[in-house]
Amino acid sequence: MMRGALAALLSLEEDMEIVAEASRGDEVVPAALDASPDVALLDIEMPGGDGLSAAAELKKRLPSCHVIILTTFGRSGYLRRAMEGGAVGFMLKDAPPEELAAAIRRAMNGERVVDPGLAAAALSERGNPLTDRERDVLLCSGDGASVRAVAAKLYLSEGTVRNYLSTAIKKLGTRNRVEAARLAERKGWL
Repeated sequence: MMRGALAALLSLEEDMEIVAEASRGDEVVPAALDASPDVALLDIEMPGGDGLSAAAELKKRLPSCHVIILTTFGRSGYLRRAMEGGAVGFMLKDAPPEELAAAIRRAMNGERVVDPGLAAAALSERGNPLTDRERDVLLCSGDGASVRAVAAKLYLSEGTVRNYLSTAIKKLGTRNRVEAARLAERKGWL
């Protein structure tokens, strides 16, 4: 419903045309490769894959497409990950439609477009202290999976998984891995 409403609003802009829509994250790249859009608006959470991964894949496979993340999740960690993945914009869904249209035009002109409040929060907050492997281990263990299950999934020894979990818990100042995973998720680091 949100995607349809957004497409209808943007279609009212004289200089914009909707060339494709995708309801799932795994449909984004094929739809973009088929339609060759100038701009892709992606949400972070989508069925079948997330918008951050889709943005990174679009950057590789269709570098001429400017990606703007449009989301309700105004977390500085997501902003950082989006920009590192090749997105040129990060806007919140509660922004007025005219701001989104202006952001699309600015992105087409090669500018980066970031919600000002979120940009200020991201600059004032320390970055993600977790390494990629600590993130992977926390992500796999966040739902309460056993150390053995995490080790098997990531092809690591159980001792190595315990070490990564211990380091992540210490870095985040939490009491256990579930709290660490929740905090990292809330910050947008997972």
